[in-house]
Amino acid sequence: MDSIWENKSKILEGIKNTIAKNKFVEEVAKERHLICQACIHLSTDCPPLVKECCAECGCSIKFKTHSLASSCPINKWPNLI
Repeated sequence: MDSIWENKSKILEGIKNTIAKNKFVEEVAKERHLICQACIHLSTDCPPLVKECCAECGCSIKFKTHSLASSCPINKWPNLI
């Protein structure tokens, strides 16, 4: 599992993109979220205030899917930066 500190810029990008809506980012996030919904690593056993997270990397699905610099830890979708 990656350290939260190693991924802080990606997490912050995901938070920023969740708040400041962008049509392209929203389309990418929607496609990625659909892939995550079908994944066996999707978890609801997450930190407080996080609805869904990845059991592989521990990231919030909402923020990870909104970060163009992020990729799926098991290669189901790539980063776009």
